[in-house]
Amino acid sequence: MSLPPAAPRPGLQRVGRYDLAAMSDDRRRPANQPVLPPGDLKELISTSGIGRVHVLAWRDLDDTESGGSELHAHEVLKRWSAAGLDVMLRTSAVPGRPARVVRDGYQVVRNSGRYNVFPVSVIDELFHRHGRRDALVEIWNGVPFLTPIWGRGPRMVIQHHDHSVMWPLVLSPAPARLGSLLERRLAPPFYRSTPIVTLSSSSADGLVSGLGHRRSQVHVVEPGIDRRYEPLGTPEQPPLVLSVGRLMPSKRVDVLIRAFAEALRSVHGLRLEVIGEGPEEDSLRNLTTELDIAPAVSFRGRITDEALLDAYRRATVIASASISEGWGMTITEAAACATPSVVSDIAGHRDAVVHGQSGLLTSGQSDLAAGLVEVAGNGDRRAELSAGARSFAERFDWDRTATEAFRVLASTVKHR
Repeated sequence: MSLPPAAPRPGLQRVGRYDLAAMSDDRRRPANQPVLPPGDLKELISTSGIGRVHVLAWRDLDDTESGGSELHAHEVLKRWSAAGLDVMLRTSAVPGRPARVVRDGYQVVRNSGRYNVFPVSVIDELFHRHGRRDALVEIWNGVPFLTPIWGRGPRMVIQHHDHSVMWPLVLSPAPARLGSLLERRLAPPFYRSTPIVTLSSSSADGLVSGLGHRRSQVHVVEPGIDRRYEPLGTPEQPPLVLSVGRLMPSKRVDVLIRAFAEALRSVHGLRLEVIGEGPEEDSLRNLTTELDIAPAVSFRGRITDEALLDAYRRATVIASASISEGWGMTITEAAACATPSVVSDIAGHRDAVVHGQSGLLTSGQSDLAAGLVEVAGNGDRRAELSAGARSFAERFDWDRTATEAFRVLASTVKHR
């Protein structure tokens, strides 16, 4: 039986929005946005004259709090290195890990504390303590490195999303106000002429409206998906809901757990598997006890890549109630494994999900619960969304992501 598609939701219908020949946001490019240089990655490196790139980031992939931003940086930088670039990534220290390491061809320098990494990294660059550079990339993750003030030569910024809704969730009121003021008002004017790479059209909209970035300077370069993510077998029975991510306030796993409790009343035997670790774990465990659903919920903590792949394949649906995302990489990774999603209707998610085709975008706890019932409680509906998810995921490729990101950087070279 073929079920009707989900009801249209204003602003969410993006079918046919992609130009499969390019990852950059050509569909919405302002008339005054510079034309980017042509060529594949190796050609762009050769013609740009860029040989060594320094990248400044808050955290490294090995950090216990790493997430999508760190994965994105790793996938891009290892491809830049493989194409011939000399790449150095500068981050805060990772407890118990060496200060310097070479990962997949690029050098990682990890020292300084969680917050003094910002001024110390700037001082290191000003005094050339990590050697010369031909280009500079700043990964702006809430707190900026303010590279337009002191950085010279080709440079760009990678910024996944506006963090405005997250500040009050992770800091006390006074520091939260200061962080938001820095990100949204004090820093952006310095970046007016700096190319900004972001992951989705909806995140670009947020950066323009929230931070005041110039539309002509914001370039959308969608993330990729590792080719190991592919379907194998059939989802487990009884139905399994999967949550993947840090257990922190902005992810709102508590809202997901409450929605799951509602859905459990309608879908017999429904189970929830929570993958990830973080400061909210104890309170989330207590919540499952309070809701009398603890036997149906499993907390697995941080798991291996192989175990994560297995979880994607076993799951009936992946779910998220997150309040802020630049994309939602776990959503498209699961989609590549033919697992559809039921997620919150936020910027980032709106581009990682085609509503009614690869998954469902929901508003609030009850809507999320209804979405879980719609997918986990109806095999035919799940099969339709599974096919749509798999088809949608086929377009994402890290090689193109790395190429298009470097294309933006190469455009900042001033040729004589």
